[in-house]
Amino acid sequence: MAAEIVVPGWKKWLEDIGDQVGFFLKFLRNIFTGGFEWSEFVRQCYEIGYRSVMLVGITSFIMGLVLVVQLRPTLVSFGSAGMLPKTLSVSFIREIGPVIIALICAGKIASSIGAELGSMKVTEQLDAMEVSGANPVQYLVVTRILATTIMVPVLSLMGDVIGLFGGFLGINIRDDMSFHLYFTKVISVLDFTDFLPALVKTVFFGFAIGFVGCYKGFNSNKGTESVGIAANSAVVTASLWIFVIDAIAVQVTSLLFYK
Repeated sequence: MAAEIVVPGWKKWLEDIGDQVGFFLKFLRNIFTGGFEWSEFVRQCYEIGYRSVMLVGITSFIMGLVLVVQLRPTLVSFGSAGMLPKTLSVSFIREIGPVIIALICAGKIASSIGAELGSMKVTEQLDAMEVSGANPVQYLVVTRILATTIMVPVLSLMGDVIGLFGGFLGINIRDDMSFHLYFTKVISVLDFTDFLPALVKTVFFGFAIGFVGCYKGFNSNKGTESVGIAANSAVVTASLWIFVIDAIAVQVTSLLFYK
């Protein structure tokens, strides 16, 4: 009896994996198809990037400030208060900044893409595009996935800088450190191996966010209620993929750079 309950779940899971692989291959084919929609791509970069700047900036600034306030008592107890800027810069650049910003983007961008494409699917706008001769995958999917793949790393870099400014404010709440001394300590401990892995994994974060949002939106098929389901599922799935990608990136980075 238990096997009869489990097997359909596994079959559905495997079917979903197959659908995602097919969707990914369709995306790849349409990248190299002639007539790339540059105007839609630029518009999506604006919608995804510029309209997320305020949210990412505020979140990063608060995270940098809070992280310094939380780390300070521990470092002071070990007599290492002077290491606070260095500790913040390494932890924020390598791990905290990229992951937190990617999760923020997953909540904002993946949900909006899933809801937008889901509403177009249930109102048969995608079918209308195909009937009129337009390519909905090339116009809607390729542009959105490429835009997220490019803009999430840009937002992450911006968030890292803003987070370090938040850390400067956090240090000066209790201590007195000049701007020049703070950023000298921040930069002195950073290396190329801190920036490159963090930047590379944000590219994968951006791709996962765009791909999941588009896939969930394109596969909405339960009426108008599926729009909300697609948006919610896009956020949850994209967030899970971010953690999976981060876990893999940490292992690869440790093997390549920190032997």
